[in-house]
Amino acid sequence: MDLDSRLREALRSAMSSRDLLAVSALRSALGALGNATAVPADERDRSSETTSPHIAGAVDGLAGGEAQRRELSPDEERAIVEAEVADRRSAAEQMTKLGRADDSARLLAEAAVLQAVLDAEQRSGKPVTSLNSNALATLTAVSKPSYERSQASVGIVHFGFGNFHRSHQAMYLDRLMDAGPGMEWGICGVGILPHDAAMRDAMSAQDRLYTLVIRHPDGSLDPRVIGSVRTYLFGPDDPEAVFAMLVDPRVRIVSLTVTEGGYVRNPATGEFDTSDPAVAHDAANEDAPATAFGYIVEGLRRRARAGIPPFTVLSCDNLQGNGDVARDTVVGFARMVDPDLAAWIEANVSFPNCMVDRITPATTRADRDSLQARFGIDDRWPVPAEPFTQWIVEDDFPAGRPPLEDVGVQFVDDVKPYELMKLRLLNASHQAIAYWGAPLGYVLVDEAMRDELIRDFLVEYMAREAAPTLGELPGIDLEAYMSTLIDRFSNPEMRDTLVRLATDGSNRMATFTLPTIRANLEAGGPISLGAGMVAAWAHYWELVGRHELPQSEVPPDIHATAMTAAALAQSHNPVAFIEQRTLFGSLASDGRFREAFLAARVSIADRGIAGAIGRLLSDRDAPATGPA
Repeated sequence: MDLDSRLREALRSAMSSRDLLAVSALRSALGALGNATAVPADERDRSSETTSPHIAGAVDGLAGGEAQRRELSPDEERAIVEAEVADRRSAAEQMTKLGRADDSARLLAEAAVLQAVLDAEQRSGKPVTSLNSNALATLTAVSKPSYERSQASVGIVHFGFGNFHRSHQAMYLDRLMDAGPGMEWGICGVGILPHDAAMRDAMSAQDRLYTLVIRHPDGSLDPRVIGSVRTYLFGPDDPEAVFAMLVDPRVRIVSLTVTEGGYVRNPATGEFDTSDPAVAHDAANEDAPATAFGYIVEGLRRRARAGIPPFTVLSCDNLQGNGDVARDTVVGFARMVDPDLAAWIEANVSFPNCMVDRITPATTRADRDSLQARFGIDDRWPVPAEPFTQWIVEDDFPAGRPPLEDVGVQFVDDVKPYELMKLRLLNASHQAIAYWGAPLGYVLVDEAMRDELIRDFLVEYMAREAAPTLGELPGIDLEAYMSTLIDRFSNPEMRDTLVRLATDGSNRMATFTLPTIRANLEAGGPISLGAGMVAAWAHYWELVGRHELPQSEVPPDIHATAMTAAALAQSHNPVAFIEQRTLFGSLASDGRFREAFLAARVSIADRGIAGAIGRLLSDRDAPATGPA
């Protein structure tokens, strides 16, 4: 089926379903095709034999004319409709800047309809190649490794082999290998949770290859097949295979992206939680752990016994002092099973801190279909990501490290100021988008960012409450960074979801938002916007408890049951939510925070979410006199 026919088929479907936005977009595209084929009067006689009958009929009415038409090539047809898509996206961006969110949403919806037709048309006629090592040589439409993957050896074992690691650390190592050095720094991915079996199967079928697809705001895609992953192990299949890799002297770095909740810490105190059931399991089952830290501690014990120098442990999770947190967890677990081993780890193992940054949504069926349609690649688990990427690392690798500075990684003596900047600005803003946006019915981040109130809240929160807590940031233009964040969140091609941002929110709020509130309380700074975020968080879980959020929008959270119960209890105890000591510690006893939280909660109840945001933006904290 040609493109014109697909547009007409989609138009009939849109008309029958009364989808007026789609009808408008499709009619406009068909009209553009018709106008493009119009023949000047002095050339009509010569062109009469080449009139395209599949365009000339219905398009005459849509284009508003009966002129004879010349036949368009498939490439010309596609270029015309792509221009329609680009025009709508550009106009949507302008509408957003003008504060016309509804017009922007309409234009983006129309662009999405046309892009879907383009993808379907392209998919129908394009040969599809299943991604694997044998297929690499045949791929011509995408960037791919120029190095010989079979020559790479494993130097890094990574726990938590999800989308972020594959869009970030694995990408940097792929760049390094493509540039020449780094062949001894291939990656062994390790999965230990039940759902990681799906990644095992995908990686096995594709010879550990996958496609990283950079989504640009203008709708263009930049795909790259990543080749830096040499093997993948699923711990429950064979724990000894994981230990064999950890004991291999060639492995000099063990890295982690196990999420904030994976460090088995008490959210309020930040201390290693020895009562956690997973920790108790690993202490009793050292040869078959259920956590990354059980594997790491046993791997270090086996290296110590064999006289093999230890590897460096590199946390790449969104935690302030992530290396320090990893050290506390590893040493804390080691103390439970072998105090002498704990002392050896403290004396010999390095845990550098680092800051990582790249927005990476979950993979959807649409991502797989788009890659297949536009580039002819059948990838079981491609990774979508934004263009921006940053990695800043403390240079503390006694066993050696890859020369990642050659591919844009920054090595510094102290990463904590940069880490704090990212956590308190980007990650905290993500929480604000989730908890303000979901009750307003938004599902996608870019949708929420077209709401002027949410955009203004983020700008004000970052500038008024978060930025003043950061201290000195050498080499960083903070105002430019905050402006860039707004642009990144607004990228309509990311299709990032609010439910992803809210996932594991109890750990994320405790890590990203509450520390800023505490810092401002101590310094006598403003807290109304941060307290408002907490009130929105409480309201969110109240909606969950009342079944007023769609089930698809309810995120997984280890504290979900307790948060729901506390949120519902606010009907008779207005501060029940912030009295969860596991999450808030003693924060609820701070009179100034308590007052600000209650004020925001009352505002949400009286004015609704939009009205409460507006009130927060119009108000200013009363002059602070110092810590409460």
